[in-house]
Order: sequence, then structure tokens, then C-alpha cells
Amino acid sequence: MNQLLFERSTGNLGPNVFARLQTTRLLSSLQAAPQLRFDGGERGTAIQQDEAGSSEAPTLKRGIWAHQAGVNAIAIERLVSGGSDASVKLWDLESCGNPSTSHVYQPLASVKRGDRGHKYGITHMSFYPFDAAAFLSTSYDQTLKLWSTETLSISGSFTLGSKIYTHSMSPIADHLLVACGTQHPTVRLVDLRSGANVQSLAGHTNAVLATAWSPRHEYILASGSVDGTVRIWDIRRAGGTIGMLDKEDSLGLHYNGLLGTDGRPRTRLAAKAHSGPVNGLAWTDDGNFLISGGHDRRIRVWDAATGANTLASFGPSIKNWQLGSVTMFTSPTGVTHPRKELLFWPNETEILVFDLHEGRLVTKLRNTGPAVAGVRSANGSERTAQNRITALAWRGAGGGGMSSGVAMGGSNMAGAIFSAHLDGQIRAWIPRLEGPEDEDEAEETSETKEDKLKKRKALDDAFNSLMGKQVTFS
Repeated sequence: MNQLLFERSTGNLGPNVFARLQTTRLLSSLQAAPQLRFDGGERGTAIQQDEAGSSEAPTLKRGIWAHQAGVNAIAIERLVSGGSDASVKLWDLESCGNPSTSHVYQPLASVKRGDRGHKYGITHMSFYPFDAAAFLSTSYDQTLKLWSTETLSISGSFTLGSKIYTHSMSPIADHLLVACGTQHPTVRLVDLRSGANVQSLAGHTNAVLATAWSPRHEYILASGSVDGTVRIWDIRRAGGTIGMLDKEDSLGLHYNGLLGTDGRPRTRLAAKAHSGPVNGLAWTDDGNFLISGGHDRRIRVWDAATGANTLASFGPSIKNWQLGSVTMFTSPTGVTHPRKELLFWPNETEILVFDLHEGRLVTKLRNTGPAVAGVRSANGSERTAQNRITALAWRGAGGGGMSSGVAMGGSNMAGAIFSAHLDGQIRAWIPRLEGPEDEDEAEETSETKEDKLKKRKALDDAFNSLMGKQVTFS
């Protein structure tokens, strides 16, 4: 860091290059922040297992949970979370002045399962793109709900008649259409202005698990289905799909907008993006690339201009089997060097950070401390707990958020990642900041301090023994 500052002060590095280098370093140094906890107020006992396969008996400890039943979804402008028990909670992230110190967040407001909110587990949450005063949620109860952030009250509710797995809104469009992926094979479009289900996009042959609007073209929508296909739609067209992505196609022949002899777009009905269900879609914020994830344990990057598979390989470490939407996102273009954007992927119990275009693994983010194997609530009931990540959200230093691959808060990336887990926790991941040597020593473990003391004592003994001897020169 000192070398970078020197290069910047002497003019060898321009301000943009300096900012990119520093941001890349911060993104690569993200680490768990166990000092930041979320307490939803539910009481009970956590059943902890120190190590996987350990012969030691599980230990019981008073637990703290954001949602004791499990956290299914989160979204950030202000942080809202949705639980497996259909509860919704609003959190104030500004209540922590210094993320390096211990802090327990308390919910500002909460809505339990019942008439005021959802009846079944929440599947996805997102903030209204142009105003943090409203957010959206979908649920297994077949409803899409619009909420007021300030009062945590429902402003509108839309029943779609099928389980809703995901939803998305365009970050740039004037229209207020919400694209919903449901158990039904059509993509449902809900107009928040009229409150009507205005359009159904037919083409998929099975449930739709992922939807994502282009951040460049306001009428372009991508959807992924259990049938293994990714379809590209222009919602102004009545003719259906304008393109299908094909994993065997590195030229983009099936997504180039060319018309066949019958006057329809050239697509191949057998084209599939993945060999299994597609449950993750995200655009880069410049709209140049679309990223998809599927149950075939593959992540694919597609050239948005041609629909070509860029053939980026992310290796065999990808885990993906959940029947629900995967919330991955990419770092905004401009904060890293060109074509060096990073992809953040929730890999079951860890977060993998990849170079988007090369597929190279940059770092793994793993939780520290003993794992919670089960939860015993205050009424005595018990359940097993999984640490699987259900959602990711980014919060920039200026308070802006990024969720499901959509940038909301500009390009200031010196912030934090928040992850939702089925064990009931919301966990924070923050960059490791360089500090004075004495500050680093204060953060060391007692074992590290003892090792250093022993080394210093050994050096002192050697020095004293040498100084105690008389040295003569001939």
C-alpha cells in the first residue's frame, strides 16, 4: 500500500489506476466479521459441533439468530430480511459506527407470519430500483407483495396462482413491470401501476427459477428454467422468445436477431444453456455479459451482443442443487481493470470469488468458529440446522446496495457483503484494512503472541550469552 501511495504521489500512477488497484486489493481481502451479529429477539439454544466428524459431544450455548427458523432472503439499501417462517425484519446498518468492533444489530421493526404479511416462507426480496422507501417480496404462498420500508406495511399484494421462486425489476426502465419466475412454465409480468398481471411470456416447458432484466435495454429480459434453457425476451414483441442460449455455441448463431425464411427469429429449439435446471442469472452492470448457473455444476458467461458462450471455465468446485433462485453478482465495471471483473458465487456453505472472464478462483470466504448443528427453541422443539447460503447482498461504503447482480449504489466498493443462511444467521464479510503494527498485534490470537514471546526470549538469550563473553582480537 505504501508503494502504491508513493507511485501515486510521484505521478507514476494515475488516479483511476490507483483506485482500481486499491479496490481490487480490498475485494480480494474480504474476510468473515464474526464481531457483527444480528439478533432478531428469538430465544433458544444453539447445538454446536466443533468440527465435522469430531467425536466430541455437541455443546449447548445460548443462541442469537436473525430468524431462528432460517433466513431465506435479504436485500440491501437498508437491510431487510425474510425468514423460512414468513417473517420480515428491517435492520439499521448505520447503528454500527465501526465494523471492526463488536456490535449486535437489533431489528427496527418486524412482521410475523399472518394476515399482515406472507403466510409461507419467503423466496426472494429486492428494493424498488429508484427509491429505497419501497421493497418487494415473493413467497411460497403464491403472492408478490410491495412494502413500505418506513412503516413495514404492505402497499400492494398480487396473487399469481403458483409458487413464486424469484422476481426482478429493471434498474433503468420507465415501466414498472416485475418479472416473476413461478412454478408455472410462463414468465409472469406484473404491472405495479395498474396492479394487473399484464403479460405471460410462454416458451419454457417447466418452472422458471431465475429472471434478470438487462441493465442496458429496458425491454430485454432473461429467464432460466428447470428445462435447462435460458431465453431472451423483448417484452414488446407478441411473438415470444427472441433468442435461446446454447452451451454448444461459441459463435452466437442462435441469438443474433436474424430472421429466417418464415420471418421469425432464428433459434434452435434444442438449444440448452445447461444440462440441468437453470437457477441463477445475473448481468454485468454494463450489460455486455450475462452469467448463468445451473444444477449441472457449471457457471457460464455469455456475450450479450451475440449470445455466444465465452467458454470461461470455473472448475469442478461449483456446488448448486437448490430448487430456488441463486443470488450471485459481479463487481461493477470500472472498479477493476478492464475484463477483470469479479464474480461472487454462493457455494452452499462458502462464498467463492472468481475472475469472471478467466474462471480463476481468487479467494474463498468461509465462516469461522464452530458450526451450528441444530436449534432448540424456547418452547423445547428442536430442528437440525444447515449453514447453506440462501442469498447474497453487497453494501458499498456510501450505503448503496447490490443484490442479484444489479448495482444500486454506484462504484464505491470499499464496503461489505452480507449473506443469509439457513441456520438463522445473517453474516457479514468486510475487507481487511491495513493498520499500524501495534493494531495488528492487538488482533493476534494468544497463541500467536506466545510464539512471538518465545522467539524474542530465545533471541535475547542468544544476544546476552554472546555479549557476556570476552572477545579478543589477535
